[in-house]
Amino acid sequence: MDCTEAKTLLLARRRASLDADARAQVDAHLAECAACRHEDAADAQLSMLLEKRLPRPDAPASLKRALEERWIVPARPRKMGRIARTSAAMAVGAALAIAGLYAWHARAPDDALVAEAVNDHLRVLYSDHPLEVESGGIHRVKPWFEGRLDFAPVVEFAGDDDFPLLGGAIAYFIDRKAATFVFKRRLHQITLFVFRADGLHWPVAAPVTVGAAEGSIVTLRGFHVISWRQGDLGYALVSDANEGDLRTLATKIAGP
Repeated sequence: MDCTEAKTLLLARRRASLDADARAQVDAHLAECAACRHEDAADAQLSMLLEKRLPRPDAPASLKRALEERWIVPARPRKMGRIARTSAAMAVGAALAIAGLYAWHARAPDDALVAEAVNDHLRVLYSDHPLEVESGGIHRVKPWFEGRLDFAPVVEFAGDDDFPLLGGAIAYFIDRKAATFVFKRRLHQITLFVFRADGLHWPVAAPVTVGAAEGSIVTLRGFHVISWRQGDLGYALVSDANEGDLRTLATKIAGP
């Protein structure tokens, strides 16, 4: 296993989503490669910081009231002892915790793809070596992915004066490998992730038309994420660039 392949699997290794054989190969590579150990440690620190900033949606007030009514026994002031008061307090905490978990799981499927796109965009921004192939045009970048992915990324836009293509790399998106294309708009970096679309939950809020496809545009922590599907592939375009610029680039990538 070389450094390029090992780096694409570091995140999956920390998430414990690799099979035993793949994990053993990554572990063996890390034992011998100081550069990849440094990359793994830096990315682990970044992951920890990103997790702390993930959105934590509140449960609806109606759900909290319903849980409180179900779990909390009305107090009898004169007969309620210390143990009873403690039990009631624990019941309140349990009700609120359940409400929080319910709200998180209710929204997590739609939020997960957007949060992953933003986090992976930040990984690209802060990586010591964000590009594994420098751009010489799309016809140089696309062939580089052959043999490194289990699908062929369909991206015809070669970049232009408004949105130059800087290069590409391989990333790990949620639970699968992704082709990463990096564009630029003035001082803003824009990351495009292309991945297999099967089995993922797609955002349904803020619908937007992307070429001939229907997608969604969501803003999270100051970053705009445009996601859409074309055939068997999924696309996520991420940046803090102007939303109008990002829409323009998405249309160029998706085609008419």
